[in-house]
Amino acid sequence: MSGPKVAMVLAAGLGTRMRPLTNDRPKALVEVAGKALIDHMLDRLVAAGVETAVVNVHYFADLVEAHLRVREAKGLAPRIVISDERAQALETGGGIKHALSLLGEGPVFVANIDSLWIEHAGAAVDAVAAAWDPDRMDVCLMLASTTGSLGFHDTGDVFLGADGVVRFKDAGETAPLVYVGVHICKPAITADGPEGPFSLLPLWKRLAADGRVHGVAPEGLWMHVGDPQAKLAAEARLAEA
Repeated sequence: MSGPKVAMVLAAGLGTRMRPLTNDRPKALVEVAGKALIDHMLDRLVAAGVETAVVNVHYFADLVEAHLRVREAKGLAPRIVISDERAQALETGGGIKHALSLLGEGPVFVANIDSLWIEHAGAAVDAVAAAWDPDRMDVCLMLASTTGSLGFHDTGDVFLGADGVVRFKDAGETAPLVYVGVHICKPAITADGPEGPFSLLPLWKRLAADGRVHGVAPEGLWMHVGDPQAKLAAEARLAEA
C-alpha cells in the first residue's frame, strides 16, 4: 500500500532550547550540514511520495513562509499549504485540529522538523507507510531503539509487541523504544480535542489502550536536534555517514 500523499509538518515551535540559534529565526530554519531542518524533513517526505505539505507557523512565521516560497519558486516539491497559528501556537494535537480543513479526510504523515536520521536498510518513512493499516490502527509511529538514537529520552517511550501494537511505558518503567518524530494518523482523532493548545500524547495513550496505536522501528541512527550541541553532534554524524 502506498503512503499518504499529504503531510502535516509541525514548524510552529518556539525553539527555546535551541537559543541563541533561534534568536533571529525559527528552529525550522536552523541549518544542519548546510540545509534547513524543515528542508531535511520535506525532502524525506517527498521521497516517500508526499505531494502536499501543510506547514503550521507561529514563531518567525513570516520567515518560514518566505523560505517555503523560495523553495517552491525553485520548483521543489511538495506543494506547500500554510496553517496559520500566529495568534496562538496550538501544540501537536491543537495544530492538527486547527488544520483539519486543509488536511482532507484521509490519513496523513505528521512530522516534527527536529529529527534527522541516517538510514541503514531502506527508507524509514516508507517503512511506516508499509506498516500502516487503517482497519487495525489510527496511528502508526516511527520508533527507534534508545541505543540507536541520540538526544531522545534515555528511558524510552514505548514497548512494541510482535504484532506491532504499541504500549506506552508506565511510571517508573524503562522502555526500549523512543518516538522519533514521524507518524501516520487519521487526522480526525483530534476533532474532539479541546479548543486551543493540546498535545497528541494523551490521545495516543487512550487509543493505545484499545490497541489502535501501532509502530515500526526501522534500522538506522536517529538524532533529535533540540539544542546547539545536538546540532553539532548531528553534523558530525552526518559527515561520517
